[in-house]
Amino acid sequence: MEMVKERKKYRTVVLSDIHLGTKYSKVVEVGNFLSSVDCSRLIFNGDTVDGWQLKRNDYAYWGVEQARFFRIVLKMVEKHGTEVYFLRGNHDDFMDKIIPMQMGQINILKDMELESGGRKYFVTHGDVFDSITSDMGWLARLGDVIYNILLKINVLYNRWQALRGKPYYSFSQEIKNKVKKAVSKTSNFDQMLTDMARAKGCQGVICGHIHRPEDRMINGIHYLNSGDWVETLSALVEDEDGQWTVLYYKDLFPMQSDPVK
Repeated sequence: MEMVKERKKYRTVVLSDIHLGTKYSKVVEVGNFLSSVDCSRLIFNGDTVDGWQLKRNDYAYWGVEQARFFRIVLKMVEKHGTEVYFLRGNHDDFMDKIIPMQMGQINILKDMELESGGRKYFVTHGDVFDSITSDMGWLARLGDVIYNILLKINVLYNRWQALRGKPYYSFSQEIKNKVKKAVSKTSNFDQMLTDMARAKGCQGVICGHIHRPEDRMINGIHYLNSGDWVETLSALVEDEDGQWTVLYYKDLFPMQSDPVK
C-alpha cells in the first residue's frame, strides 16, 4: 500500500545508488519517498539497478516491490508530467548498450547538464573518476561482495543490539565510509569531478557512487552528492529558487525508519 502523505513539490529530485535487485536495497522506502513528492525533473544518477548482483543471484531479489517502484515512476510521468532521467553507473553498466535513448519523457543517458540557481551543473554518477572502479574492475567487484557480507553481519548485529536495548549502529557503513574516504583521497575523486565540471564550463557537479551525501563548495565549484538507498537513504532536492538540500528518509518518515531488517 502506498503512503498517504501530502506531496512536497520540487523542481528537481536526484537519487543515486538504489541498487535494485540486491537484498539490502531499501526499495520500499524509496517507493514511499517518491510517492510523497512531485517534481518537474527526476534524475536517477547511476546504480539504480544492480546488474552485478542480478547476474550473481539469478534475479533472487526482484519482485513486487521492485515492480511498485517502476509503477510509481511511471505514474509521476503520466499524472504529473515529470521528466525522468536514468544515468549510467558502474553497477548498471549494461545501459551502455542502449545509451542514449529517449522514450517520451524517459531518458537514458551517460551524464547530463542542468541549469539551477544561475549555475550550470554537470551531473554524473562519478565512477569514471574512481581509479579502483575504472582501472581495477575485479577489485571493485570483490569490494562489492565484501560489502554485502558486512551488510548481512550488520543486520544480525543490530538485532542483537535491539534485544539489549542498544541503539542502531552501522559498522558496515562506517567501514565503507573509511574505505571510500581513502579511495577518494588517493584518487582525488571529488577534486577530479570539480575539475571536470570547471573544464565543461559548469559551476557545480552532482554525483553519487561513494554513498556519502554532501553539499559543499570545492574551489569555487558547488559539489553535491545524493548518497544512497542502502544505508543513508538520502536524496537531493532543488526548490523553485534553485536552492539544493539533502533530504534523509529518517527525517521525512520517522515512524517508518527501521534500519534493522
